[in-house]
Amino acid sequence: SGGGSGGIGVNARQNIRPSSRLSIPSGNVGSISGGRGSASSSYGGMSAMSYDPQQYLHRILDFQQMDVQSALDQMRTLCTLQPQRVYKTSYYRKQTKDHWSRDDPAFAILQIGFLAVASLAYCIAFRVSGNMIYGTLRFAFNNIIINYLLSGVVISTICRSIANTYLTHQHPRNSNSHVVRQGVEWLYAFDIHCNAFFPFFVLIYCAQFFLLPVVLQRGLVSLIVSNTLYALAFGWYFYITHLGYRALPFLSGTEVFLFPVAGVAAIYVLNFIGFPFGLGFNASRLVAHLYFD
Repeated sequence: SGGGSGGIGVNARQNIRPSSRLSIPSGNVGSISGGRGSASSSYGGMSAMSYDPQQYLHRILDFQQMDVQSALDQMRTLCTLQPQRVYKTSYYRKQTKDHWSRDDPAFAILQIGFLAVASLAYCIAFRVSGNMIYGTLRFAFNNIIINYLLSGVVISTICRSIANTYLTHQHPRNSNSHVVRQGVEWLYAFDIHCNAFFPFFVLIYCAQFFLLPVVLQRGLVSLIVSNTLYALAFGWYFYITHLGYRALPFLSGTEVFLFPVAGVAAIYVLNFIGFPFGLGFNASRLVAHLYFD
């Protein structure tokens, strides 16, 4: 079995550029032949040793088991110029617990709490008409359930499917029979969404809130400020998504997750071109119309 694991380490070193991925010691992360290793790898990435999603859900009910300080530190790192450092913890987790995904729901729970507070602040700022409590709950539902959780489930599922179907390294047909193709864990894909969403939250829910008197005005300056905020938010979301998949040593061609950035840039430029002709739109005014008019 030692030969099988060594061969995997060689394959990994041949396919991974040290400057672009985490350095993974040979034989630890790859599929390990024999004994515990042969039972702990699968195509879907959810191995026998992988973290059970039910355990993750159970920990939501036990706040004392959550490492809130670690989650806050990761959030702060995601808003720096080196957000890729967050994914080093995934590598260490793989080495010690044999799974890439978080086993602590503190990050997601904190994000939900922040969204609830932001929803209340926006409803107060826009002076929601009618029943204030109902209006706030409805807006919070849209932000937490639809914008954060539901969109996260959809995006994570699609990105994981792309990664597992097209981006995993192909082993030669005559390779050791114990070598099993690795795959992205679904919980890890959802972690990537959570990581990418936090800078988006900071720009769209926090920074935009304090700029509402500016971005809700008519005119070119308001359009520039508003659309720049949204372009940065979506661009940073896709960039951190790319970093999350690039951190996995068994994936290649992860630049595909950067392709949506080109679409964001195109929309951003076309808005300026169309503004003199009345075709440009202010993203903040459009979103405010959808939620509060």
